[in-house]
Amino acid sequence: MNTTTRLQLSLMMFLEFFIWGGWFVTLGTYLGNTLGANGAETGMAFSTQSWGAIIAPFFIGLIADRYFNAERILGILHLIGAGLMYLMANAEDFSAFYPYVFSYMLAYMPTLALVNSVSFFQMKDPAKEFSNIRVFGTIGWITAGLVISYFFHWDSPTNIAAGALKNTFLMTAVASACLGLFSFTLPKTPPAKSNSKQVSIADILGLEALSLLKERNFLMFFITSVLICIPLAFYYQQANPFLVELGMPNPTGKMTLGQISEAFFLLLLPLFFKRFGFKKTLLVGMAAWAIRYTLFAYGNAGELTYMLLIGIALHGICYDFFFVSGQIYTDFKAGEKVKSAAQGLITLATYGVGMLIGFWVAGQISDAYTTADGHDWSQIWLMPAGFAVGVLILFLLIFKDEKVELKEDV
Repeated sequence: MNTTTRLQLSLMMFLEFFIWGGWFVTLGTYLGNTLGANGAETGMAFSTQSWGAIIAPFFIGLIADRYFNAERILGILHLIGAGLMYLMANAEDFSAFYPYVFSYMLAYMPTLALVNSVSFFQMKDPAKEFSNIRVFGTIGWITAGLVISYFFHWDSPTNIAAGALKNTFLMTAVASACLGLFSFTLPKTPPAKSNSKQVSIADILGLEALSLLKERNFLMFFITSVLICIPLAFYYQQANPFLVELGMPNPTGKMTLGQISEAFFLLLLPLFFKRFGFKKTLLVGMAAWAIRYTLFAYGNAGELTYMLLIGIALHGICYDFFFVSGQIYTDFKAGEKVKSAAQGLITLATYGVGMLIGFWVAGQISDAYTTADGHDWSQIWLMPAGFAVGVLILFLLIFKDEKVELKEDV
């Protein structure tokens, strides 16, 4: 890969995740403080991510992979996204906002696969080259959080009260328009599949990988993956409003500790995986979720702020030790024939079904523990903490340890 192409792909990844991090992190705070949405409505808004994850494979499998260059579709979707972001910024209430955010997620979620397709097509050895490109996505997410908190201060109490978080959507709209136009300059990435080949719904959903569920260990891992996404949804939906309500300065910027931690623990994961094995690695990941939420339940923005920061920084263990390890395990169990189908099935089950349930549950619990004086955050966070412990115990008792080989290039 030449230097120009590497720079193009790096900028593409940077903008892709700058866009996501530029509005999604503060969405819960915006909905509650600016639009007056309740917990159930906030859960509906966040659930659009899951609906996008469920529908995206159909779009990629039936259209993108068969008829059009990936970089062109990427450009069109981000230009559409820019328009929808502008409409979201100007929505005056939740009923007007919801159709726009739903439509936006239907447009955005397929782009996550498209940026990977564009990248992989330009690489001779994706296993070695992709991580050096993908890291710019993490940098983009971190940059968005730092810009919101430390440059514009849109998430300060005074600015939130003045409706300044509206500007996150306008910022994202500009970034989306830039990526949309820039995408048309990216290296050509032609359709991956022949038009003559019929693609079935089973192919798109990865249903051919269902045979893997006959094996007890993989079935247990599959069920656990769905269940652990229920407490996971609480973090995405409730963390920023929680930190804002407690009065933590620059909450969105401080939440980028999670992405920094994610990059750090990703480097440690292969060593931990090889030394302790798959089962213990997943158990550590699940335990980290329970510890994180317990820290949130008993921390505050005063003298115990360090508990909140530790909880945020645990994101690397929470995500890498469970989800990345799970991807490795799925790859190991599936084999070459159904490898892609198996990864698609797990993604559909977690980011689709699991988090869809989780966002709904988080919204209901938020409403149940909301009073005129605010939220009872201790009770809200103890719920997913206890649930994560339950999933951990279930996995510990039923999953039989097995040796999983870690490829050298993972």
